[in-house]
Parts: sequence; structure tokens; C-alpha cells
Amino acid sequence: MALDELKSAVPDYAKDLRLNLGSVIGNSDLPQQQLWGTVLACAIASRSPRVLRELEPEAKANLKPEAYQAAKSAAAIMAMNNVFYRTRHLLSDPEYGTLRAGLRMNVIGNPGVEKVDFELWSLAVSAINGCGQCLDSHEQVLRKAGVERETIQEAVKIASVIQAVGVTLDSEALLAE
Repeated sequence: MALDELKSAVPDYAKDLRLNLGSVIGNSDLPQQQLWGTVLACAIASRSPRVLRELEPEAKANLKPEAYQAAKSAAAIMAMNNVFYRTRHLLSDPEYGTLRAGLRMNVIGNPGVEKVDFELWSLAVSAINGCGQCLDSHEQVLRKAGVERETIQEAVKIASVIQAVGVTLDSEALLAE
């Protein structure tokens, strides 16, 4: 199992990450599609080749093809949106918030899976990318759809652990060169 290989690669100084990785993925209460879509989208968003290489095959095995593509789409569209909307939010001139975005985001309206799943994956990626405006937007959509705060927090926990594991393993790989 690739998850076990990934956990064993985490150095002892980051033992908490190893334990958390096993816990947030192995003991998650999320339905399989939400879990593995979140894992895949976050592995992509982490920008860690090792994390993506280890987690993608298991995600692909646990997702239907349309969910696999949608999770990748969530990571892709949020890579763009998180930069755009975070920048508009951080600029001190509020006029930028009134300008038309003019960016195509059709996949958000028709992701090929349940809207709640896509929104959850988008929220998790937004957590990694640090876009508060996107986090608020996706959280509001999820809450209006009846998603519990615990489910949202579960996705954020997965995002935080995958990101931390990626940073740690990529740093270790660079230090070993």
C-alpha cells in the first residue's frame, strides 16, 4: 500500500505527521469518494512529486473515473482561482473586487460529480493555497447544502497533513542531495 510507504518515509522528527497521515486517511469518516477525491486534489495542490506519486494510484483505485477527473479539475481550477481571488482580497483598492473576473470556470458549474464533493475538494485545495475568500465561499455553499462543520474540518485536516508531509519529504530530499 502506497500510504504505508509514504508514512514510512516520514522522518522520526515528524512522527506526528506520520501518525496524522494514517489517521486522517485511514480512519476518516468521509465517504470513499469524498475522502479519495480530497486526498487526490490535495496531493496535487501540495506540489510534492513524492506525495502525488504515492497517493495517486490509491486515489485512482478508489474513485470512479468521473470522480478522479473531477478531483483533478478541482485542484486545477483552484490553482487559478486561489491566486486570483486571494490577490483581489489582499489588494487595498476595493475597486478590484468590482471588476469582472473574465476567467473561465465552467467546471465549477458542471464538475461531473455531486456538487458537494467538488465543493469539498475545492475548499481543501483552497486551504492549502491560503485563499480566505475561496474558503469562505466554498464553506458557505457546503453549509447551505447541509454539510456539517465536522465534515468540512475533516477535509481541512486532510489538506493540512498532506501539505505538511509534502513539505517535509521534499525538504528531506533536497537536504539529501
